[in-house]
Amino acid sequence: MKLKFKGKIALVTGGSGGIGLDISKKLIKLKIKVLILDINKPKFSNNKYIYFEKVDLNNEKEINEVMRKFIMKHKRIDYIVNAAGVLWFDKDLGLEKIQTNIWDKVFSINLKSMVILLKNVLPNMKKNKFGSIVNISSIDALSGDDKPQEAYGASKAAMIRLSKSIAIQYASKNIRSNTILPGPIDTPMQKRWKKNPIAKKNLSKIIPLQRVGKPENISDTVLFLLSEQSSFITGTEIIVDGGLKARP
Repeated sequence: MKLKFKGKIALVTGGSGGIGLDISKKLIKLKIKVLILDINKPKFSNNKYIYFEKVDLNNEKEINEVMRKFIMKHKRIDYIVNAAGVLWFDKDLGLEKIQTNIWDKVFSINLKSMVILLKNVLPNMKKNKFGSIVNISSIDALSGDDKPQEAYGASKAAMIRLSKSIAIQYASKNIRSNTILPGPIDTPMQKRWKKNPIAKKNLSKIIPLQRVGKPENISDTVLFLLSEQSSFITGTEIIVDGGLKARP
């Protein structure tokens, strides 16, 4: 099945690495222009379809200024992929130990940046009567965890709730919003696996498909949700975890 895309310009946060990088590469191959917002510069930033802006997603003023200038120049953004996220194993500790400034920063990057971007882009999408939004959450949002990563999990759960509201409130404007919940994916965020490959191997054993995922497993799902083939899908979540959450 060949996917069809109505839009011409996409915005990808965290598009310079991990899942966001793979999404950006696939969009470029489709000749969709991509605005990447990230603190790091992508290695392929000289591509004519790439617009890169170095942005601290913890800085509302920076985001607003970049978005104002981009929309003024290009007149539209058709797709948004909120792929940026931080999981700080050494700082995102249990509730008794976590510092509230760390909690706030995780929420600022993982959730508040999404809100700021939507405030900038939704009026433009309404004007053009078209838009598709995909938010990268996590299966950590669906349940409690014995690992102390409360800020990460709580921020990712909030993304799901926000996405559903957007889907309901903007459906009449032909704007869709969906969420992907990845399971364990081999990205730079999981650099701990390089130090402890046994942990990765043991995790693979409890995943029904017997392996951790790759970034392309998520980016392929993103492309489907952005495409016209998913035009009747909005306000929902797709779990991409190798069957992990289906286990008893």
